[in-house]
Formats: sequence, structure tokens, C-alpha cells
Amino acid sequence: MKLNYKLLEAEFIDRPNRFITRIKFNSHIYLSHLPDPGRLNELLVPGAKVLIKKEDGINRKTSFSTQAVYFNNTIISLNTLLPNHLTEWLIYNKKLDFLKKWNLEKREIVYGKHRFDFKLSNSTQSLILEVKSVTLVENNIAKFPDCVTERGKKHVIKLGEMITHGIPCMILFIIQRPDVKSFNPAWSRDSKFCNALYDSYKKGLKIKVIKTQMNKNKIKYLGEVPFKLERNT
Repeated sequence: MKLNYKLLEAEFIDRPNRFITRIKFNSHIYLSHLPDPGRLNELLVPGAKVLIKKEDGINRKTSFSTQAVYFNNTIISLNTLLPNHLTEWLIYNKKLDFLKKWNLEKREIVYGKHRFDFKLSNSTQSLILEVKSVTLVENNIAKFPDCVTERGKKHVIKLGEMITHGIPCMILFIIQRPDVKSFNPAWSRDSKFCNALYDSYKKGLKIKVIKTQMNKNKIKYLGEVPFKLERNT
């Protein structure tokens, strides 16, 4: 999928808060919005090369957004909305074998107090699809989440409840980097989320994991990744 914006190289300096980075661009220091509120300690280190996007808007507090970071010469996306755009593109173009028979019916579907990313449909039924962005990798194993996510836990609990009421549901984990061989929940970082995910999976929640590769012009789908949900003992 081609990116419809230009990415510029800059240097990461520090991160004053979860949503702001300080970057050096053209010998000047700027504040840049960070779309990914995760920890990202392994990626955002002082001096790291990042890719930024010029932003316009009269009410914006920053002139740039930090879209990606280089790690061992690999570009890792930090835009948590990009996986949703990619998912929509992949579904529309029938690139995902496990969703080829489904069509996008609606974005941001609401069930109770929860909002999920997509509602898909085919000739006989509907499917609720929630997309999660993954950037944490340890020893070629992608992991989610990289920090405690109360919202994520409530999401997977609700999906499990919906399954028991006959509503098909799926979580799609999109790994925003290519250097992985498998996927595990990050039990050491948020065991409550991981327990909730495993419990909902046992109730019938479908889980799929894919990996991607990004450059300055596009993001590419690289295929499915095997996963293991159980906690290692």
C-alpha cells in the first residue's frame, strides 16, 4: 500500500511525554506528535533516526508527527492508525486469504460502551474485526502489549462476551516490522490483558497475526505469522 504523504528524516532527542517527541530537523529542534503511546523504550533512544511528517492545521500544537523509527536499518512504523488503513486496503484488494470472502460493511462499530474497528459481512453473516498494532520484538518474537493496556483488556473481554452471544469476532495483530518469526502475548508486561485474550480465544475469538515491512513510500504485507497464546512456564 502506497503512503500518500512524504516522510522526512530527523533525529530523535527525547520524549517529554507519551504523545510528544523532541526531534532535530534541518539543524532546528521541534516538538513532534507521537501517534503511538506505548513504551517504545527499545526503539526511541537518543540519536535514533526517525521519519517525520509535516503536519498542517490551525489548531495543531506541533508542526510534525513522528511516523517511524530506524532500528538496525529496519524502518518500524510508529503510526498506530496505519494498520487500520492497511487492513482496509488488504480487505478491499482481497490480499488476506482468511478474509477473502468478507467485505467491509462499516468502520468503527459500537457495541455497548465499546468501539471496534470494522464490521465485515458476507452472504450469510457478519464479523467484528479489531486491529492491534505491534512494534515490540524480543528475540524475533513479536509481543503485545508493550505496556499495560486497560482499554485493550476491556476490548478482548467484550469480544469474548459477544462470542458467547453468537457474534463472530476476530482480532488481527499487525506487526509493523519484518524481523519476526512468531507472536506471543507479552505476559511479563500485562498479564491481565494476556489472560483476557486467552480466555476469549478459548470461547471462540478468532486470532490472526501478520507482519509488514515499511519504507518511505509504502507499507508491504509479508504474510501470516504463527502464534502461541499460552504463558511459558
